[in-house]
Amino acid sequence: MKVTVFHANECDKRKCTAFKMEKQGKCKIVYKIHQIPRGAVVLNPFSEKAVSYEDRPLVENKGIVGLDCSWNKVSKSASFFSLSKYHRSLPFLIAANPVNFGKPCILSTNEAIAATFYITGFKDEAHHIMDGFKWGHSFIEMNYDLLEAYSDVKTSEEVVQIQNEFLEAHER
Repeated sequence: MKVTVFHANECDKRKCTAFKMEKQGKCKIVYKIHQIPRGAVVLNPFSEKAVSYEDRPLVENKGIVGLDCSWNKVSKSASFFSLSKYHRSLPFLIAANPVNFGKPCILSTNEAIAATFYITGFKDEAHHIMDGFKWGHSFIEMNYDLLEAYSDVKTSEEVVQIQNEFLEAHER
């Protein structure tokens, strides 16, 4: 599976999951927007459409693009939003990485890519991405029920419905 990470050099390289994934041969890091593969699923927290099983053919044929950058800066970039029509957000998940452990929706790049693989039915690939990190198994274990539920439905709308039902049940 093809994994590309657009990296904006805005983080501590020692803590960066993208650099560790690249060292392990699990992704290719690019530094220019035009290097992002056309037709790939671009993980974008501002996208109105959530990743779902219906994205499986795109993930299989074109890959996943993770964006390792400041979302405050990239959200204003018109060139970023025109680079692909396949922008997808991730549904509610809890971070297991040491920097944001236990925080909702603040995933590291490897967690976001693993979640995308899992939700689109590539569960072995999701485990493979997380295997290179001491804490990697924790992400899938902590989010197992949600990841399974998200991967069991076909459409983005169904993924969002599961997310909303989960959040409503936990507000009480």
